[in-house]
Amino acid sequence: MSEYKCFNCGKIIDESYIKKKIRCIYCGSKIIFKRRSTITKVKAR
Repeated sequence: MSEYKCFNCGKIIDESYIKKKIRCIYCGSKIIFKRRSTITKVKAR
């Protein structure tokens, strides 16, 4: 099961709620992102 996080307040939102409405249930923000399971490092040139 995937976890989504609000960019504004930082709270975790359940995946079942995202399917109904794309807004944070805590602060109403429309910016929500899916958390990565592993850390990805990018090397600068």
